[in-house]
Amino acid sequence: MPPRQDTPMKRPLDPAPFAARLAERLARRPQASGPTRIALAVALALGLVALSACERGGGAASAGASGSSEAAEASPTFHGVNITGANYARSLHLPDVDGKPRDLAEFKGKVVFVFFGFTQCPDVCPTTMAELAQVRQRLGADGDKLQGVFVTVDPERDTPAVLKAYLQSLDPSFLGLRGNADELEAASREFKVFFQKVHNKDGYTMDHTAGGFLFDPAGQVRLFVRYGTKVDDLTADVKQLLTSAPAPVKR
Repeated sequence: MPPRQDTPMKRPLDPAPFAARLAERLARRPQASGPTRIALAVALALGLVALSACERGGGAASAGASGSSEAAEASPTFHGVNITGANYARSLHLPDVDGKPRDLAEFKGKVVFVFFGFTQCPDVCPTTMAELAQVRQRLGADGDKLQGVFVTVDPERDTPAVLKAYLQSLDPSFLGLRGNADELEAASREFKVFFQKVHNKDGYTMDHTAGGFLFDPAGQVRLFVRYGTKVDDLTADVKQLLTSAPAPVKR
């Protein structure tokens, strides 16, 4: 199962000095904090146990996908978990910070990285998105062919202004999506990701799936990227998706 984090920040994020604090955090490479408190039954219901099996079985395994062994043999080798052909994470329809409806289909021709998180996340979320910004830099001229998409699981505190400032401090090209409760629930079900409000002495924090999804330029989901994946490895996967032939469409 992908790791989750649930350690709260004690005060709201200040975007101005964010980059400096993040550089120090990245140097220390923290891991997700807090114990996993969700029962296995919940994971089964969300269809995430398959990802655990993929981690043990290697990158050619599929998390929830029903591809044949022939397809697996023909698949390229990735550092991320290969979920090509999965029957989930097929579409995403949510408003952006300006209230404009957005759709993954508008990014055809690019590799898209979709991540569910929240701005007051202390480690997993900012580290993941900052490393994605590093990948864009390493791609050079092809950096514009990688689109980062951040879906907030905490719209109560992640107002449009907060979410916009947060992503601007990481990479101005990143797209923030913020839906209402029903829209967010529908998106999380489509991607089979978990999130839950956890109350604590500071108010509350969010438990959530730690990992992102990579879509190829044809708009098909291809990889689940575990938290902690090296920047070099993620860069290699993105390059491969940019240059490889589209995966066969499952019928």
